[in-house]
Amino acid sequence: MGGGRDRFALIGKARDSIANGSKSFNVASYLFDKPTRDRTHLLYAWCRRCDDIADGQDHGGELKLDNASAQDRVEAIRILTHRALDGQPTADVAFDALGLVAAEAGITRDMCDDVIDGFQLDAEGWMPRTTGDLMRYCYHVAGAVGVMMAKVMGVPSDAEDTLDRACDLGLAFQLNNIARDIAEDDAAGRCYLPQEWLAEFDIPPGEHMKPQHRTALVKMAKRLIDMAEIHDAHARIGAGRLPFRRRWAILSAANIYGAIGEEVVRQAELAWDNRVHTTALEKLGHVVAALKESVSGSFEPQQEREWTRGKLLVMARMAGPAAGVPNTPIRDEGVRRKDD
Repeated sequence: MGGGRDRFALIGKARDSIANGSKSFNVASYLFDKPTRDRTHLLYAWCRRCDDIADGQDHGGELKLDNASAQDRVEAIRILTHRALDGQPTADVAFDALGLVAAEAGITRDMCDDVIDGFQLDAEGWMPRTTGDLMRYCYHVAGAVGVMMAKVMGVPSDAEDTLDRACDLGLAFQLNNIARDIAEDDAAGRCYLPQEWLAEFDIPPGEHMKPQHRTALVKMAKRLIDMAEIHDAHARIGAGRLPFRRRWAILSAANIYGAIGEEVVRQAELAWDNRVHTTALEKLGHVVAALKESVSGSFEPQQEREWTRGKLLVMARMAGPAAGVPNTPIRDEGVRRKDD
């Protein structure tokens, strides 16, 4: 596994990837014990590389996909991912990193395919019609990654409730991201606000960033953040089952991403004039707060979540291609009595 590359070299490249790609998660990752941190970086490198390829941001790399269609790029991601999981070299450091961490942590092909299916939705120009559609997308691009992260942290496959809560954390992160990035997504021709929400506020498709709709946009962003807070609260219960350093790291990440959503709500109509972020000092404060919570424990959720991992998995499978018909003989096919 790892495409025949040296493990330490792969970890070094993965460390560079997270340092450049996510300041928030990079800070939290250094609270992990070293084996967990290394595997976290390996998994992040794959996620970051897939995102870059899917968005056509891969320039000068080995894949030469600059002129490929969105569908071709997603197909390349899937092929390389499957090769890596099969222990084959991919000629790409990030995919080889996935092969290594998958073998060490028990990450499965289904888990990876669930994430890639999110890139597929974007490649198709998909936009959510209902709240359920939105949550299914959040499952693919973040909830499924949360499950993979739980495996990296040693959560066994039969610990379903803990895996469910890891999925909740991914959902919370993505809902916060969507609220923060509404303007950026619009500039890229994407909208993750459900069409039924836009219709509720009498906003024609594609016009939600117009000044006259800014008040309604604030309300929809608040709805996203409220949903994120529900899933965040459930995720914290799962984090409480982890060893101390892993618990501290996860709660730190949850605090930092939650603060992004809170800042979007605080800035209201100004939230999309500049990209919302947290400062280094604020991140430190969230890490300290997470340390206290890691010792004292998290509060029980005050509200039940509607969109559980099980429900979203069913939606994802129902939306996928129909399973093939098994090529097995019917009962007694080809069998004749001796007197026939």
